[in-house]
Amino acid sequence: MILAVILIPILAGIASCLIPFKKRAHWEIFLESLVVLNSVLVWYLLFHHGDAIFTLAHFTGDLTISFRVDGMSMVFAGLVSALWPLATLYAFEYMTKEEHEKIFFLFYTMTYGVTLGISLAANLMTMYFFYELLTLVTVPLVMHTLSREAILAGRKYLYYSLGGAAFAFVGLIFVIVYGTTIDFVPGGVLDPARIGERTDVLLLIYVMAFLGFGVKAAICPFNSWLPDAGVAPTPVTALLHAVAVVKSGAFAIIRLTYFSFGADFVRGTWAQDVLMVIVLFTIVYGCSRAVKETHIKRRLAYSTISNLSYILFGVILLTPAGLLGALTHLVFHAVMKICSFFCAGAVMHQTEKKYVYELDGLGHRMPGVFGIFTISALALMGVPGLAGFISKWNLASAAASSGSPLAYAGIGCLLVSALLTAIYMLTIVVRAFFGKEKSPEKTAEEGEAYRFVDPNWKMMLPLSIFAVTIIVFGIYSAPVTDFLRQVSGF
Repeated sequence: MILAVILIPILAGIASCLIPFKKRAHWEIFLESLVVLNSVLVWYLLFHHGDAIFTLAHFTGDLTISFRVDGMSMVFAGLVSALWPLATLYAFEYMTKEEHEKIFFLFYTMTYGVTLGISLAANLMTMYFFYELLTLVTVPLVMHTLSREAILAGRKYLYYSLGGAAFAFVGLIFVIVYGTTIDFVPGGVLDPARIGERTDVLLLIYVMAFLGFGVKAAICPFNSWLPDAGVAPTPVTALLHAVAVVKSGAFAIIRLTYFSFGADFVRGTWAQDVLMVIVLFTIVYGCSRAVKETHIKRRLAYSTISNLSYILFGVILLTPAGLLGALTHLVFHAVMKICSFFCAGAVMHQTEKKYVYELDGLGHRMPGVFGIFTISALALMGVPGLAGFISKWNLASAAASSGSPLAYAGIGCLLVSALLTAIYMLTIVVRAFFGKEKSPEKTAEEGEAYRFVDPNWKMMLPLSIFAVTIIVFGIYSAPVTDFLRQVSGF
């Protein structure tokens, strides 16, 4: 069944592009049904899995393409499969104003299967293979509009991703040479007898691999591709910023750190300090740039850069509590950020407004969208009672208990980031609800009055579910955090 849940979205995307549906509604039902079916199969697999490894292909030596379900797989695969049907439903309405819909959904749906390949990988080789494949299937999405900006953004994304993958590949080679296996093993696989006096060399390789996978996680200084990718349609940018691409980068770093090199190997070394400094700088840099940015999607993109390094901060603490904070924010941030991006996309779809200063007074005409955006904004700030508070509390608690001066500095960075997040998110909310509307109506080319209103149910239903989820996770997060605590403790 593991192979099936990876192949179904890939084949569904191809079929949706080739089958000549007579009505658009039939095409939508076909695609959404297969996506929902696959998500159901994923959840069935997660709750009825064994410890066996499924090997698809065997290369030389121990190199295989293999899959297995463990606790970490359950976290990422469960997150992806829960969000993708809602994202697809939203995309149906959004793409009505875009061209080449079938080509878009071809790659959009295939990305679902490729991301599941990353989450269910049993070893570093398999994860690296699907990690590279993820780049190839998402580049056409970034370049979808084929505008000059889109082509340049897609080219930059490709160059950055391939460059980062090259660094990650070096890490794979050294794990093969100095490890007992390439399978993911809690605690790592490095063999001390093989390492000998090459500890510093292995630490350097770890830093290189961390930064290599960190390209997709938008770590400084390899983050400029992410705001530029905002030229893509909003379902793509939400996909890049909340679920598939950036979270794959963070997930790969978790696997690399805790299941390949091992936390004990890195803890207390210069490599931990160097990466901690880079991560903390990225947290402050991202939210500082978000305050300055006036384009809605680019502002949210810089917010993503900052929040992704929250996750990496928890990872590089190299403690079970730090990993718990990282996993909590990985899950909760995905919901919060896809919600805020989809709200921004709904505004752009309905009004064609792209800048913060154009939003004055729109909250009264689109109360549903901006009301939900307000919930996501407060959650990203870390307001108690919402999901963001839980993950930030876990990260701060882990930092406080680590006893590291750099970890204490990290708490300060989290506080600064919370303040700046309040500024760049609430600015949008205040303008929408308290600003004076400059142009309440717009005349369409056909001469009919075009009113700015909330979108239809295909957009509002996913947004409403995300908003409810943010509130529920904030009020009653125990089942999720208990499971993540079990996973983080191996």
